[in-house]
Amino acid sequence: MTATGTSPYRNLGRSGAVVFEQALGTMTFGKEADEETSHALIDAYLEAGGNFLDTADVYSQGVSEQIIGRWLAAHPTQAQQVVIATKGRFPMGAGPNDLGTSRRHLRTALDDSLRRLGVDHIDLYQLHAWDALTPLEETLRFLDDAVSAGKIGYYGFSNFTGWQLTKAVHLAERHGWALPATLQPQYSLLVRGIEHEIVPASLDAGIGLLPWSPLGGGWLSGKYQRDVPPTGATRLGENPERGMEAWRKRNDSERTWRILDAVTDIAEAHGSSRSQVALAWLSAQPGVTSVILGARSLDQLRDNLGAVQLHLTDDDLTRLTEASAPETEDYPYGVPGVNQRHRKIEGGR
Repeated sequence: MTATGTSPYRNLGRSGAVVFEQALGTMTFGKEADEETSHALIDAYLEAGGNFLDTADVYSQGVSEQIIGRWLAAHPTQAQQVVIATKGRFPMGAGPNDLGTSRRHLRTALDDSLRRLGVDHIDLYQLHAWDALTPLEETLRFLDDAVSAGKIGYYGFSNFTGWQLTKAVHLAERHGWALPATLQPQYSLLVRGIEHEIVPASLDAGIGLLPWSPLGGGWLSGKYQRDVPPTGATRLGENPERGMEAWRKRNDSERTWRILDAVTDIAEAHGSSRSQVALAWLSAQPGVTSVILGARSLDQLRDNLGAVQLHLTDDDLTRLTEASAPETEDYPYGVPGVNQRHRKIEGGR
C-alpha cells in the first residue's frame, strides 16, 4: 500500500484494485474549471499515467459528476482503465432526508451519482463525513448491500476521526459485512494532527489514506508571502479568511514559515517546485495510497504530477518532518504522553 519502489501505482487500501499514487480531484469541475478545461485536465492526467478520479455528488451540486460522465461516454476505451471514486452525505436538497448516511438518503444519492456519471457501478463509494443521527449499523449494512448488488466495488470514509473509523471496522467485522478500504482526511505538511490517532487507526485496520488539500490550500506552493495579504483571483485573494487555510492565522504562525523555508531550500536543491516537494513528502508517509490533486489549470496539474518523479533523500524527509512537527500539549500527544505508550524491551520506563 505504501511502498513505491519504481512504480507509481499502489493498491487501493486493503483492496486488490490498483491506483496511481496521485488522484485527480474534481471539486473545481463546473465551478473554477469549465467543462472544456475539466476534460483537458482529465486528458493530461491520464497521459501522465493517472487512472484515479475523485469526485462527490455535492461538488457543484452534481455538475462535477456530470462533466466526468460526459468524458467517460466520449472515451469508452480509456474509461475502462479509470477508477472512479465519489461520495455522498452532504445536502443535495432542502428536505430533512436530502442529506446524511441513512439508508433512505444513500440509496437516492448513490443512484443519482450512477446516473450522473453514466455508469452501472462506482469503484469506490465514500461517506463524505460522519452522521451522528444515523446508526452506524444502518449505514454499513447499506454499503454492504451495495457491494453485494454490484453497485459499488469498495467503500470508504472521509473526515472520520480515529474512533469513528475503528468502530466502523469492528462493526463490519462482527457482522461479516464488507470492510472499508480507504479514508480520505485532510493531510499535509501544514496539517499533521491526524498522525495522533487517525493514521494509527488506519494502519491498524489496513485502511489506505487518500489525503485531500495536500498543499494546504495553496500555501505550500509558495504563492503567499509573509505579512502580505493575498489579493487577486485566488481562493484566499477573494476571501483571505476562507476556511481552515485562512491567511491571518497561518501568516501569524512561525511554524508556517519554518515549513516553507524547509520546502523552499529542498526545492532549490532538487531544481523542483515547492509543490512537488510537499507532495513527494506526503506520498512517502505511512498508509498513504494516493494523494488527491486539486488543480484548476493545466499548468498547476502538470507541475503537481512532476512530484511522482521527485525522489527526496532521507535527509530531506527528516528535515521536512521535523520542521512541520505538530504543535501540541504534553499530554496526551506530546512527548511525555507518547512515551507512556511505549516501553523498553529490557524493562524499566
